[in-house]
Amino acid sequence: MPNFLRLTQDGALATITFTREKGLNILSSEVLNELEAAWKELEAGGRARVCLLHGDGKVFLAGADIKEMAQLDVPGAQRFAERGQRLFDALESSGIVSIAALHGAALGGGCELALACDIRLAASGTKLGQPEVNLGLIPGFGGSQRLPRVVGLGPALHLILSGEAISAEDALRLGLVTQVLPPEQLLDTARKLAQTILAKGPGAVRLAKRATREALQKPQSEGMPLEAQAFAACFKDGEAQEGMAAFVEKRPASFKHA
Repeated sequence: MPNFLRLTQDGALATITFTREKGLNILSSEVLNELEAAWKELEAGGRARVCLLHGDGKVFLAGADIKEMAQLDVPGAQRFAERGQRLFDALESSGIVSIAALHGAALGGGCELALACDIRLAASGTKLGQPEVNLGLIPGFGGSQRLPRVVGLGPALHLILSGEAISAEDALRLGLVTQVLPPEQLLDTARKLAQTILAKGPGAVRLAKRATREALQKPQSEGMPLEAQAFAACFKDGEAQEGMAAFVEKRPASFKHA
């Protein structure tokens, strides 16, 4: 039975809630184990198309477990970093759309998990950042790679090298989050966004996520043919035909939601 997170599912919408009973939500090895198991369960089940991630208590995730990291040697530290990287890569590359609903703090590993998600919303009052240099460390779960891709090289270097945390409003200005909301509206807004995505063509959403993600991994000259192939694939199972017919006939589209 999970101890640090809860996985629930309502049709095609899954929710992962970090639920540490004492102290702040952190990314210990136990939490990474549970998150990996939960994600594998969602992938194997085949029903989830959007997953909302958020935290109970005061924060989304305050970072990795510092007491645990303090016991690592050099090989152990590399294994720890690679473990987190593999897990966050799995979220990023998944066909499931991930939405991070951030509150309180998303720092260190918590910020890195949010960066691996497709969409990030934040409650006002949330602090975000990569404070690892304050501990004589650097981001280890992909932060040095994903943050500059999201906010640009200059802002990423400022955040990573200073170790400073920024407000949700500054994160919005940088593009680190796409919306800042009153805390009481955060989860409802995230769920409404999830339902908006779920109403679209499921194949188109998967293909759009993959094509857009690959735009940051490949030269534009390579990305364009991939986009054309993905565009053509939308016609394979009749999804595009149904969407366009519904538009012409001025009716809601009836997509097949497996």
